[in-house]
Amino acid sequence: MKYAFEKLEVWQKSRVLVKEIYSVTKSFPADERFGLTSQLRRAAVSISSNIAEGSTRLSSRDKSRFYEIAYGSLIETINQLILSADLQFLNPDDLTKLRVQTDEVSRMLLALHKSTNR
Repeated sequence: MKYAFEKLEVWQKSRVLVKEIYSVTKSFPADERFGLTSQLRRAAVSISSNIAEGSTRLSSRDKSRFYEIAYGSLIETINQLILSADLQFLNPDDLTKLRVQTDEVSRMLLALHKSTNR
């Protein structure tokens, strides 16, 4: 059985983003394991988690709130990616690739949020 959120393209794309972030953070310094590495991974996981949870809510208001939280986590992720590049933990090419992915998830998430507020 598939749940409704599994059919959402934005959820699928957010999962790909999580996998990419886990991949790039493997090369972060060991002393960042409980710092930026953990923060970045948690923020990225929060995006897909809140999309999934929001999709199960019955009221538009509840759905909308979870999609807002997912968007906040996306912005947090982008900020942490920029900081990672500033600290030279993340190379510019990886940042560019991840920014393309986050921009796509952002557009889709905003459209999903907008669809709940009709």
